[in-house]
Amino acid sequence: MNPIEIIGRYYEPSSQAFRILKKHGELVAQRALKAAMPVGHLGPDLAFIESAAMLHDIGIFLTCSPGLDCHGSEPYVRHGVLGREILDALGLPRHGLVCERHVGAGISAEDVRSFNLPLPQRDMRPVTLEEQIICYADKFFSKNGDGTPREKSVAEILESLRSYGLDKVERFRGWTEVFG
Repeated sequence: MNPIEIIGRYYEPSSQAFRILKKHGELVAQRALKAAMPVGHLGPDLAFIESAAMLHDIGIFLTCSPGLDCHGSEPYVRHGVLGREILDALGLPRHGLVCERHVGAGISAEDVRSFNLPLPQRDMRPVTLEEQIICYADKFFSKNGDGTPREKSVAEILESLRSYGLDKVERFRGWTEVFG
């Protein structure tokens, strides 16, 4: 399975959206593989981590995110569930779950209700070790249209999660202790 080939099915390879998604996926994959090292004794699936990290944001093209060269009609918060639908249809359900469960530090059914999110009312928090590693790694990199990725500090990430609830802050803080 070639993640770049899959991305190319949905994104024009010469587009800014393709370049943004590819670069972001590469950065997240590198960080995720590094984060897997301290838990190597738990047997994380490194090949899966690498491919799922490359595909975790595949649903962004369906969102209205012009700064990312994405001109769909969906709100950005839905990119995870949309990505899951895409990857499930391709027979990649584990990858699809990563898409759905990486948003924020994970979204609970209670979050969907209390924040009135346009999402299915179900638990979408990372469950498996691999899902947690990718969600953790993703928080270090924002996608932006200017092509200059910047790695965020742990303090910046914790501050950005604070408005979504202390449970997100504590979840991420716990990951930093485990994954480094």
